[in-house]
Amino acid sequence: MQDQMNNRLVVEQKKITERLSSSYKNGRIGHAYMFDGERGTGKEAVALFFAKLLLCASPENFVPCETCHSCRRVTSSNHPNVTLIRPDGQDIRKEQMSNLVYSMTKKGYESGRKIYIITRADRMNVAAANTLLKFLEEPEGDVTAILLTDSYQSILPTIQSRCQRLSFLPPSREMMISELVEKGITPSMAATVTMVTANLDEAFRLAGDDQFAHMRKTVLKLVEASDRHVHEALLFIQSEWAPLFKEKEETESGLDLLLYAYRDVVASKAGLQSTATFPDQQELVRGLSMKMTYSQLSANMEAILQSKKQLHGNMNRTLLMEQLVLSMQEGLLVV
Repeated sequence: MQDQMNNRLVVEQKKITERLSSSYKNGRIGHAYMFDGERGTGKEAVALFFAKLLLCASPENFVPCETCHSCRRVTSSNHPNVTLIRPDGQDIRKEQMSNLVYSMTKKGYESGRKIYIITRADRMNVAAANTLLKFLEEPEGDVTAILLTDSYQSILPTIQSRCQRLSFLPPSREMMISELVEKGITPSMAATVTMVTANLDEAFRLAGDDQFAHMRKTVLKLVEASDRHVHEALLFIQSEWAPLFKEKEETESGLDLLLYAYRDVVASKAGLQSTATFPDQQELVRGLSMKMTYSQLSANMEAILQSKKQLHGNMNRTLLMEQLVLSMQEGLLVV
């Protein structure tokens, strides 16, 4: 099932895979790539496609054969020349990067290029990013790095400049909504999940997830509470938000949904015809669009973005949300 989904994502990113195949054909393999794009656009699937191509025993028309021993081992995550790094908890830590650099510089078990893929590269802490930067500046041997991110602006500029950037475009959101509705998902939920992910299979899973539905409802209740008295909003954070959004990743998802809600308000105020994230909340959205100024809306959205940045520090998440509520009440940023 996972292989079928990965194959479909590779096909959807045809322009990217053709560009990588052309680099292989012309013998112009870069030492570092940055794959950036929305969640669910197939960055990891394409990274594995490229790893297979670089190690394939018998590529066909400059694409991996998928059947040789090397391709099969990449598929099963058992190739010694391919290293996949994921966040350890919420972050990618210095120890992970140090271990990676050590494994990339020692003699490999097999001949051929070494490839390391870093998912959520924007989650590298400062020490990890600096360790990677030193290795990117002075790569040793046939080594190719592939960094994956859905937050390109969060990557250190010094790392950005040393990578070839390939941007992954999402499929048509309207097409995804239509397909989800055909599968029995309500139009309002389909509109929400397609803002969260560009992967149709993941969107379908989220749409049927009771936990996600509860998160969606709670975010909208926070928007309503924030429009009323500050004490009511702060009580809401304590009583309803904090028990639901316990982990950093859950809080980040909640902040994203909150940001999308205010985008809906801005779109309504400006008279834009774009597909809303919460089309079932038109009465709430219209009410806020008439009540709030553009400067207030901009301040709220900036406050949410600032909270997302602070989230990955050691700040208490309930306190973070309380500060956000105060900031939105005042129309000011809490720094």
